Amino acid sequence: MRRFLRPGHDPVRERLKRDLFQFNKTVEHGFPHQPSALGYSPFLRLMAIGTRSGAIKLYGAPGVEFMGLHEENNTVMQIHFIPDQCQLVTLLDDNSLHLWSLKQHGGASELREEHRFTLKGPPGSSPSATQITAVLPHSSREVLYLGTESGNIFVVELPSFRVLEDRTITSEAVLQRVPEDYCNRRSCELVEALRERPKNPDQILIGYSRGLIFLWDLQTVVYLSLQQLENLYWQRDGSKFVSCHYDGSYTQWPVSSDNRQPEPLEHLVPYGPFPCKAISKIYWQTTKNGLPYIIFQGGMPRASYGDRHSISVVHGSQQTAFDFTSRVIDFFIIFSSEPTAEFDDPSAMVVLAEEELVVIDLKTAGWPAVHPPYLASLHCSAITCSHHVSNIPLKLWERIISAGSKQNIHYSNMPWPIDGGTSIAPDPPQRDLLLTGHEDGTVRFWDASGVCLHLLYKLSTVRVFLTDADPNDNMNTLGEDEWPPLRKVGTFDPYSDDPRLGIQKIYLCKYSGYLAVAGTAGQVLVMELNDEDAEHVVDHAEADLLQDQEGYRWKGHEKLKTRDGPVRFEAGFQPFVLVQCQPPAVVTSLALHSEWKLVAFGTSHGFGLFDHQQKRLVFVKCTLHPSDQLALEGPLSRVKSLKKSLRQSFRRIRRSRVSSRKRRGGSGNVQEANAKFDQDTLQEMELAPVQRKIEARSAEDSFTGFVRTLYFADTFLRDSSRHCPSLWAGTNGGTVYAFCLRVPPAERRMDEPVRAEQAKEIQLMHRAPVVGILVLDGRSTPLPEPLEVAHDLSKSPDMQGSHQLLVVSEEQFKVFTLPKVSSKLKLKLTALEGCRVRKVTVANFSSCKTDDYSENDLAVLTNLGDIQIISLPFLKLQIRYPCIRKEDVSGIASCVFTKYGQGFYLISPSEFERFSLSAKWLVEPRCIVDMPEVTSNNHVHTKSALACFTCSQMMCLTPDSCTLQGLGVTGKTELLACEGMVESSSSHLGTSGNTSRPDTHGHPIRILFQKFRKVL
Repeated sequence: MRRFLRPGHDPVRERLKRDLFQFNKTVEHGFPHQPSALGYSPFLRLMAIGTRSGAIKLYGAPGVEFMGLHEENNTVMQIHFIPDQCQLVTLLDDNSLHLWSLKQHGGASELREEHRFTLKGPPGSSPSATQITAVLPHSSREVLYLGTESGNIFVVELPSFRVLEDRTITSEAVLQRVPEDYCNRRSCELVEALRERPKNPDQILIGYSRGLIFLWDLQTVVYLSLQQLENLYWQRDGSKFVSCHYDGSYTQWPVSSDNRQPEPLEHLVPYGPFPCKAISKIYWQTTKNGLPYIIFQGGMPRASYGDRHSISVVHGSQQTAFDFTSRVIDFFIIFSSEPTAEFDDPSAMVVLAEEELVVIDLKTAGWPAVHPPYLASLHCSAITCSHHVSNIPLKLWERIISAGSKQNIHYSNMPWPIDGGTSIAPDPPQRDLLLTGHEDGTVRFWDASGVCLHLLYKLSTVRVFLTDADPNDNMNTLGEDEWPPLRKVGTFDPYSDDPRLGIQKIYLCKYSGYLAVAGTAGQVLVMELNDEDAEHVVDHAEADLLQDQEGYRWKGHEKLKTRDGPVRFEAGFQPFVLVQCQPPAVVTSLALHSEWKLVAFGTSHGFGLFDHQQKRLVFVKCTLHPSDQLALEGPLSRVKSLKKSLRQSFRRIRRSRVSSRKRRGGSGNVQEANAKFDQDTLQEMELAPVQRKIEARSAEDSFTGFVRTLYFADTFLRDSSRHCPSLWAGTNGGTVYAFCLRVPPAERRMDEPVRAEQAKEIQLMHRAPVVGILVLDGRSTPLPEPLEVAHDLSKSPDMQGSHQLLVVSEEQFKVFTLPKVSSKLKLKLTALEGCRVRKVTVANFSSCKTDDYSENDLAVLTNLGDIQIISLPFLKLQIRYPCIRKEDVSGIASCVFTKYGQGFYLISPSEFERFSLSAKWLVEPRCIVDMPEVTSNNHVHTKSALACFTCSQMMCLTPDSCTLQGLGVTGKTELLACEGMVESSSSHLGTSGNTSRPDTHGHPIRILFQKFRKVL
């Protein structure tokens, strides 16, 4: 019975696990998936983005990020900040309004939902009567104006969302003031726009979709337009406003003091006279030189440019139509928000497109784009793979940044204009790189050290090959007389010149600067970092993985054609050798050993080893099974194998049923007796879990020769007295190959060839795919990375004790002794847990309590989306965390672990979710937003607040004076105590949501000081 018992819990180990492991999803990197709304607060200098999934994200200065999620998961239609407050209102497509507040908690600001509200009409009314189409937060910060489809405008109180019935503006009341001839022809229809008049908050400009515009006040002024209205915009001084229309025109209107119907000052179709698309939004910005900036979305000629997504900027004789590669969701202009400023003087235009964020510098000649520090368009070309490198040496880091800066000379030098809030997160402890491979043959280097995922450098492999597109083509080249003056902006370009260019595997050595990149058509490029532009010939080598075996014919795509002669490369990583696999199948595994100057690569047909110093092929090994014809069909021909796959699946089911019937053939009475005995004798003992029976996979299954992993190690392979370099390869059919390598010493490295000889071949019993191989030294520590010991960043491996080989398959972990390769220990993950391994890596976990303890463990991601941490070398499960939904197959496939217990996975084509498994290493946004106060003399400073929840009075305390609003007490004071007073941050003002306040009826001046001293 002893073998069925589990060891008891060790309380010391349990405490240590709490100090080592902690799961957190920390931050989402990249561009929000399917954005649907945009908002901006000039007061807080924060930008808000809403998505179709109900998420709302706030961004300010780099590192200042907030995220909230509506419970309903409905599309966010509109976002509006409350003027001069740390609050915003969102409108969802279910017609609900939500009030959000930025509040301080634990020393940092948090975004919280305070209230929600749905506008309801009288019983029996149609849904359109209360369907909200326009929202206006009033400058008084007390009410919201809500325009509806029925033409009615409701006024609701903040923050309670109480409808003020007596202030409702009905469509009937509006029609009473419309000329009779217009009223007979048209109805008000829906409210398109609501705008408060600058410097006169009592007047509201109302625009209806049929072209009717009202300036609503005690004296109503009516503006009649013959075109369908799209939007309205006030000029800064409130003397004029602009309306834009469905026919691609805009009109400038004066504001008169009498009740006469004004005539338009200007009516213009910018891209006429041919029919044009609607202008959906417009800005009219005044400047000191007298020439306004007229900025509008749309208005392109419908026939020739109706499919363009454009925003036009007109300033005097300058005019540019910025052409975006995806649909424009919304945009706003950053201009002077000082109340005393006479002119707008716009500085930047911020455009939210469906796939990227673009910021245009309006101060610099030529209106260049601003390089964004966050919200990067990760999916400007579809991500095909990713690779993380931790703790980059400073010299390499600076060289990569230098190469990237030369690519960014066309960007503006303007500081990032959205700079609200302050990041209080600690500086990153190290420099980390996240490399992403893309479908268009590019590799992008991202700064993944902190909260902001920032692009450092972009590498393109296209120049090595001949493609249909010329890399020197400039999409932005325009003729002098071309009209409209379109200019491409943004980086999103989902179209690839050739799908064979796609990057599949990346391996970077941070110590030597060597980079290996492998692609879809069997191409393997080895590169080195060069600080200057260079022109040289790329050496070619071919690796025939089929080794001229007869009876095999490749049915997939052809290899890429290479350029003849010298090729010019810009500063950065420059390829010096190309290895072309034959057949040109997708490269499925890649390993680089920069100390030995070797690169190993594998496909679905086999694997090979290449000496990139001598530029010669060392060996190739074919792993193709004779019956595996599917591996020869290529990625575009797999539909043919559907019937074969179904047949194999039914055969497995049939075999499983037969074996289960055989197991059930015993007597039921014997089973009952055994169960009773077990219950009596093991009542208080914890039993080991029952193992599932796992059917062995057939050698005839498809893709058994698929090479899943490659690994270099200096270990004992032939005998226990001498260690040597070795190469290990694991296949989809559960086979592990080990090759002994003879690498000449440095002084004879160029004279003698590298030699390889197969030393071992291991076949796992269940033929489960091998997903990881690892060698442990005499101290049971994973072998260090190449050149890590030479740079004094790791201890030398223990070569005195016996080494161990860890083979990780989809179903189990198994430890073998070396060099005999005898089984020592195993953990049957699939039999115990019912899941399969998808990703595995070695991670170092440090204690958050002490600096002198750390350990290496395995971080494992399963097909169920769980992450398990397994100890080394005893293979004990330490902890399990649910991380990714098991239905999210692409998220599981995209996951990449870091060396220090963090990870990334794609939650959408454009976003990485970052998570941490370590209790010590945690990268998350931590920021604070102080609410400025605008005083009577227009000085802006931070105010703290004290809130008395006994009488609901709010008192604002400034550093120099104390003003008790409602009590009339002013002067320089020292506040000691107040009954019912609690200290509150400025972001709590009027938004605490605390509804359980003490009863204060009968004593309106309940705020009395127990001790109050006035300091003169």
